[in-house]
This record gives sequence, structure tokens and C-alpha cells, in this order.
Amino acid sequence: MTKTAVGLFENSGSADEVVRDLEAGGFLRKDLRILKEPLEMAGSGLMSTPHTDFEVDLTRDLTAFGVLEADAEAYVRGVRRGGVMVFATSSGEKENAATEIMNRHGAVEVVEEISASRPELPNADQGEASFQIGRVRSPGSGARMFVW
Repeated sequence: MTKTAVGLFENSGSADEVVRDLEAGGFLRKDLRILKEPLEMAGSGLMSTPHTDFEVDLTRDLTAFGVLEADAEAYVRGVRRGGVMVFATSSGEKENAATEIMNRHGAVEVVEEISASRPELPNADQGEASFQIGRVRSPGSGARMFVW
């Protein structure tokens, strides 16, 4: 089972520090991805809207591996404001370390904007991680884990 830790960071410098720590923690560079909105975007045709195309593609890609659409839109808003997303994929046990590293570096919490879109588990202990199809999230953290 492949798991991907995802964190949104306010700038490229923070994202670069996260990647350095992830690599020091045993992640291979091929298992890490940094995503930010490109400064220059070539259009794909006369009616092309490159920034909109980028945002639609990002939303589609995020929802394809388990991110709820409202969550994906919150990530897109963060990237639109200059944020940078870091993805760390593992099929082993390193993904928990990845979320810890991301949170230590201040992964942005997007839950306030979208909390109404996520149902809570009944009788769930608030001190434990909550689980939902495709997603595992630790309370009080900005980084999230997606299982696919």
C-alpha cells in the first residue's frame, strides 16, 4: 500500500528545508516532489488560460489519489497565494516520519477553511488520528497522509 505525506508551505525556502530533512531521514529524491505554481506558463492554444488550466489539473491530480475536492481546492488556494506543496511517497513505514518532519517545518493547516466538508467518526477519541477513506490526518497538524 502506497502512502503519500502532503504538506503545504508558505514559501520555497521552507519547502527546500523540508526536502533536505526528508532526504536525511532516508527518503530518496525520486520519492519526493515539490509543486508550486510556475512563474511562466505557456498556453496550449488560442483559448488557453494557463493559470486556470494549472489549477484545474492540480485539483484533478489531488482528487485522483484520495484528496476530497474541498481539500484539493484549499491546497490550490494555498499554491495560488505563493505556497509550495511537498509530497513524500513511501510504501513502507517512513510516511509517519515524513508528516512529523513537515509539521516541524510549519506545514500550513488548511482544515479551518474546509472543516464542514469532512465528516467525523462517531465516538472517536479526539487524541487519536482520525481516518477517512483515502486519508489519514493527525490532529493539530498541517501535513496529511493519503493512502492509495
